[in-house]
Amino acid sequence: MEDWEIPTSLGPTEAKENTSSPIVNRSCENLECYMVLIKEEKTAIGSICFLAGPITLLENALVLGVIAATATLRQRPSYLFIASLALADIFASCFFTTSFLDFHLFRRSDGPTAYLFKLGGVTMAFTSSVGSLLLTALDRYLCIHQASSYKVLLTRRRALLSLLILWSATIFISFLPLMGWRCPTVLSPPCSRLFPYINQGYLACWTSFILVLLALILWAYALILWKAHRHVSSMTSLQGAAGTGQARMRMDIRLARTFGLILLILVGCWLPALSFMLADVSVLLTHTQQRAFAFCSTLCLVNSAVNPLLYALRCRELRVALLQLLQRLCETGRCKKTTDNLTTELPSTEDNNCTGFTENDEMPGTRTTQLNSISEMNDRKLNFRE
Repeated sequence: MEDWEIPTSLGPTEAKENTSSPIVNRSCENLECYMVLIKEEKTAIGSICFLAGPITLLENALVLGVIAATATLRQRPSYLFIASLALADIFASCFFTTSFLDFHLFRRSDGPTAYLFKLGGVTMAFTSSVGSLLLTALDRYLCIHQASSYKVLLTRRRALLSLLILWSATIFISFLPLMGWRCPTVLSPPCSRLFPYINQGYLACWTSFILVLLALILWAYALILWKAHRHVSSMTSLQGAAGTGQARMRMDIRLARTFGLILLILVGCWLPALSFMLADVSVLLTHTQQRAFAFCSTLCLVNSAVNPLLYALRCRELRVALLQLLQRLCETGRCKKTTDNLTTELPSTEDNNCTGFTENDEMPGTRTTQLNSISEMNDRKLNFRE
C-alpha cells in the first residue's frame, strides 16, 4: 500500500518526530491512515451518532408518514418538497450513521467498491437534503413574489417533475466515484486525505455544487425578507395607524428571526465540513485536522435532525394533520378499551383526551339526554308513590 508522502527537505528522523503532520511515514494498510480518531474522540462521536441518528430517523419518518396519510397534504407542492426533505434525512440518518460508525469506531475497512457504494449513499442523502431545502426556499419565494399566479406556476405535476430531476441528478452525481471517477490507489495524488479512493477533482466539484445550492437558498430567503419588509412598509404608510403599524412590524421582525434561525443553523452545520473539504483540495491536512473534520461531519447529521422542527412541525396544517392521525389511531386502538371500574354510561377520561375534537362536540347532547332520562324516572317514581 501507499505511504504518506515525505518531502525531500525532511530526513527520516525528522519525519518520524513530526507526528502531527500529514507527512508522517505511516503505513496505510487497511485504510488505517484514515482512521485517526483516538479513544475519547470515538466515545464522543459515537454518542452523537447514537443519539442523533435514531432521533433523526423517528422525526422524519413521522413527518413523511403524516404527509403520506393525509390526502390534502399530498396534493400540495409545498408538502411534497417537505416530504422529499424528510426522505433524504431518513437516508442520511441510516447511511451516515452506519457507515461512519462502521469505519471510524469499528475500523471496518472495505474494498474500493463497497466503500464507494456506502459513501455514495451518504453523499446522495446529504445532497438530496440540501436540494430539497433549495426547492422549499424557491417555493416560498414564488409564494411571496408571485402570489397571484402561484398556483398556476407551481402545480403538483411540476413539483413532482422537479423532484424527479433533483433525485436523478443527485444519484448520478453521488455515484460518480463508483462509476469510475476515483483514485487508482488510496493515497497517491490526486487523492483526498479525508476520503479513501476519492479524487480531489471530484471532491472540489461536489463541494462547489453544495456551496452553490447554499448560496441560492440564502438568496431566496433574502429576497423573501426584502419583499416582506416592503409589504409591511407600504401597508403601514397606507393605513397610518400607529398600533397597526407596530403590530405589522412585529410580524416582520418575527419573520426575520425565523429565517435568520433557519439560515444560521444551515450555514453553521454545513460550512465547517465544506471548509475542510476545500482545504483538502489545496493543502495537505494534518491528523488533527482530519479528526476535526470527523466532528464537523456529524454536524450535517444534526442538521438533518433539526430540519423537521424548522420546516415541517412549524406548519400549522401539518400539526393539525398529525393530531387527526393520532386521533384516528386512538379511536381504532387503545382508546376504545374500557376499564373495569367505570360504568358504560360514563365515558372514560382516556377516551375524552384521545378524541377531543369530535366527541367533545357531541358530549353536551349526550349529557342532556342522560339528564332528561334521569329526571323522567324520578317523576315516575313520585307519581307512583302518590
